[in-house]
Amino acid sequence: MENNKLFVGSISWNLTWQELKEAFSEFGEVGFVKIVKDRETGRSKGFGFVEFENAEDAATAKEAMDGKELDGREIKVDFAEDKREA
Repeated sequence: MENNKLFVGSISWNLTWQELKEAFSEFGEVGFVKIVKDRETGRSKGFGFVEFENAEDAATAKEAMDGKELDGREIKVDFAEDKREA
């Protein structure tokens, strides 16, 4: 199965999902973006997910964005693992 969902780590706590989507949209059609937040405080946990409409765009974005600076932080980008398969 081709993977079109990326894990994005080390993101700034100030970054919004809209900003994250905008940063990745240059690589293709983004269908879903989520920044994971702490249930108690509502504060970002510093990671999120970006899902593309197709796997080719996701692969391009992964290669281009891994290690890049976004909102003052060097982000880590990798393919997300499906929890249901683990």
